[in-house]
Amino acid sequence: MNPVVSQPGYGTAGSMMNSNWQTGMFDCFDDLGICLCGAFCPLCLSCQIASDMNECCLCGASVAMRTLYRTRFGIPGSIFSDFLWLGCFPLCTLCQLKRDIEKRKAMNAF
Repeated sequence: MNPVVSQPGYGTAGSMMNSNWQTGMFDCFDDLGICLCGAFCPLCLSCQIASDMNECCLCGASVAMRTLYRTRFGIPGSIFSDFLWLGCFPLCTLCQLKRDIEKRKAMNAF
């Protein structure tokens, strides 16, 4: 039996782009407004993320949302790493995701 070593991509293989996160996990000063929102109203930030991705408001702070985003933009990682990041640094993880969305919107890549 062969173990599964890669995740399926989003859409067709030809349309998937490979990239990395636009900011690091702890780059709060890249967009202080997002980090303040994440620190004082994480549910609001979670709903903004879900809205950006056309998902249910309650899904924004989930492993599934981060994994969907990563696979959509070809960002390396795994479901397990998404789970660990969200489990250990939930607010930083939310902020990183929202910063990335905003940067990709600014580049017309979202």
